Amino acid sequence: MTEHKRLNINFEEDEEFDMEAERDLAEDAQWKKIQQNTFTRWANEHLKNIANVANLETDLCDGLRLIALIEVLSQKRLPKHNKRPTFRSQKLENVSVALKFLEDEGIKIVNIEKFLKKN
Repeated sequence: MTEHKRLNINFEEDEEFDMEAERDLAEDAQWKKIQQNTFTRWANEHLKNIANVANLETDLCDGLRLIALIEVLSQKRLPKHNKRPTFRSQKLENVSVALKFLEDEGIKIVNIEKFLKKN
């Protein structure tokens, strides 16, 4: 009987932990959505005469809008890149050009795969 009671207590603690974890995930998801919307608006403000970003996860992955945004912000032209990338390798090359430029400018960069994960 005592062992059964102990199991119930552990189950209740696990349930409370799960509920807290779900709340944390919901808050984290909400925060990420706010950040995504804020950055999307910011990018579109800078790209208003060039391109539109509707979805950060898909619209930056070919490198074209990323390159355009970097060119607008830096007021410099980036090296030669694929203007109409169709293959993953061309998209990867474009993102590499953008990230290499940022690195050369002394800006810390993230993993290239984050930009390509939707392809």
